[in-house]
Amino acid sequence: MFVLAACGNSQASSNNEKTVKIGVTGSDNRVLNAVAKKVKKEGINIKIVEFSDYNQPNTALQQGEIDLNAFQTVTFQNDWNKKHHSNIVSIGSTVIAPMALFSKKVTNVNQIKEGSKIAIPNDATNEGRALQLLESAGLIKLDNSKIPNLKDITENKLDLKISALDAAQTAKSLDDVTASVVNSGVASDAKLNPKKAIYREKITAKSKPYVNIISANAKDKNNKTYKKIVEAYQTEDIAKEIQKNYNGYETAAWNYKVLQ
Repeated sequence: MFVLAACGNSQASSNNEKTVKIGVTGSDNRVLNAVAKKVKKEGINIKIVEFSDYNQPNTALQQGEIDLNAFQTVTFQNDWNKKHHSNIVSIGSTVIAPMALFSKKVTNVNQIKEGSKIAIPNDATNEGRALQLLESAGLIKLDNSKIPNLKDITENKLDLKISALDAAQTAKSLDDVTASVVNSGVASDAKLNPKKAIYREKITAKSKPYVNIISANAKDKNNKTYKKIVEAYQTEDIAKEIQKNYNGYETAAWNYKVLQ
């Protein structure tokens, strides 16, 4: 866990800059660093606080250890609020990051054989999303649950052995399973090439719940400083930065037409 010496919203520094602590997971902050350079000119100092798993940034936000976070999807946030009786809200979309099915053993979904082992992330929202990906790939069928889990599989003709792992372990499991559904961030950290995925999540209007967002406590949703950060993020130059840095892993979500 991270221990932060200072807490509270938009701490003012000695040179009258407003410091905004933004919680993230993972260590690739190239795009957020580009946003930080832009808002620096407006007297806003972004301090990036890295967390090691998906549970920590929302807890830190609730407790006032950070001001914003930028790591989760709409669905993840909604699920978190429901389970933790919290009131965290989106103040702006960032990227859409398709999940993908990777394998070291086959090069095509059609090569997956009966009884094959498939790994998926185990947190509620990503598990459901991964199962929907497997259904889209023609490997299983699901009932009509909004966020499905393993119990919602209605057809599994290949008798696939589907196991749910911590999201961070899905890429590491590739030596032990036939294929694994991996989040884009985990795939990027593991240096997996998105072009070599054997199947990728299709981005449609149904993808809107999986758009990544910048989140704040509800009481801060109209904070002018935070709104300036969102405005600086949702620009054409940052969209180009996303394309340049992630080349296929992520796409700017605020101007992605199918999501409007």
